[in-house]
Amino acid sequence: MSLSQVLYHLKEGADQVIETSCAVVILKGTKAYKVKKSVDYGFLDFTSPEKRRSALLRELRYNQRMAADIYLGVEEIAGESVLVMRRFDTKGVLGEQSAEDPSWTPDLDLMHNLGRMVGRFHAGSEICRDPQHDNNVKYVIDSNKRNIDVFRKQLGEDAVDAYSAAIYAAYEAVETDVLKRFADGHVRHCHGDLHLGNILVENGLPVLFDCIEFNERLSQIDVLYDLGFLLMDLWVRGHGDAASRVLNVYLEQAARLEDDVQSVYAGLKLLPLYLSVRAGVRCHVNANYGGEGNYAMDKARMYLEAAQGFLEMSPATFTAVGGLSGSGKSTRARQIAPASGRAPGAVILRSDEIRKRLWACPEYEALPQEAYTPDENHRVYGEMFALAETVVETGQSVILDATFRESAWRDKAQALAGQANLPFHGIWLDVSAADRAARVSLRTRDVSDATPDIAQRQQTVDLATVSWQIET
Repeated sequence: MSLSQVLYHLKEGADQVIETSCAVVILKGTKAYKVKKSVDYGFLDFTSPEKRRSALLRELRYNQRMAADIYLGVEEIAGESVLVMRRFDTKGVLGEQSAEDPSWTPDLDLMHNLGRMVGRFHAGSEICRDPQHDNNVKYVIDSNKRNIDVFRKQLGEDAVDAYSAAIYAAYEAVETDVLKRFADGHVRHCHGDLHLGNILVENGLPVLFDCIEFNERLSQIDVLYDLGFLLMDLWVRGHGDAASRVLNVYLEQAARLEDDVQSVYAGLKLLPLYLSVRAGVRCHVNANYGGEGNYAMDKARMYLEAAQGFLEMSPATFTAVGGLSGSGKSTRARQIAPASGRAPGAVILRSDEIRKRLWACPEYEALPQEAYTPDENHRVYGEMFALAETVVETGQSVILDATFRESAWRDKAQALAGQANLPFHGIWLDVSAADRAARVSLRTRDVSDATPDIAQRQQTVDLATVSWQIET
């Protein structure tokens, strides 16, 4: 049988047939069957049965890292290879939910789990030591330029030229840092196509699927560049709160699992470049869907504008949120983070999470009393301040979330902002003991070890000694 005959055979009795630029997916009963098209786009070549089989075997192997119960195997039908998958409800795909419902908003608890999952996936991914992959982001930048230039007239020649100049200038400014990320082991075998259209929610949990298998230049990448696709996708769709939550949970998870915590946060220097490159990818992908006046071309222009915008960065901000247990520090920090500085907002450094990490304690397990001695407090604040210095050096905004009961810690936070030549914004949350205890009693799965009794008994702070903005 020829490829077309195999497809005709599979389509018989199908419930639905989905076509992409390089594959056909046939939905039939409880299974989904995927066949590669005989196409050659330069960055992929599926023009022979052997090449299609090799690609499908890679697709099976790579995706089983994240979705083993979906990717079942590769079968042969008359000399043609077919990827067999468990069929799932496409309504559970986040990209589908967003497309069908303009009012759709990501669930932040789900985003929390998603950030943690991606952090764990990256920590366990194979480190790339092949020097030909030390700078794959430059490969994508060059590829973006070629593909976007095809649509210069439709996208606007001035806009295309301005972006081309800006992205190459941005890359040249951080090329040394890009190469250092490879040397430090942050280039790994990643997902490669981590946007909302490739994230399924089943049983309340996110599942990553449909990773890139056809080009290692697109999958052997910086883990932060991999995450950048998801952050960009959320941000451009207007879900800044979700992007902020994913980034912050991801960083906390990476800090727990990576050997060099400072290196995790230092990588944020490259985030604007990575977000811009990812938006550039979506620009030419959408442009390829239709001609001038087409909705897809309008989206392509939107992504080009976003790609430019990620490089036009707002200055960093330095904020500290203090208050006794149950005063709402974490809630307040998360409220202001998305609008603080450049996309996708401020990095939140939580003293409670840092303390748990330093003690190698799971996020929701209680620490012993020895973890709260003055010496331990000094260690926690020292770590938080050191990370804050690293974050603001990258140009990303920072928010410190801690009780800050001692004036020395409040002074230190303000001094750090001054050393970084950043304006300081201190917020002190003044809430009654009874209200704080009531809030703490309602907590479930919270990183804080505070109990209602602790909240009631905490020694109050003389507000006359607090120079920060006081909120009640």
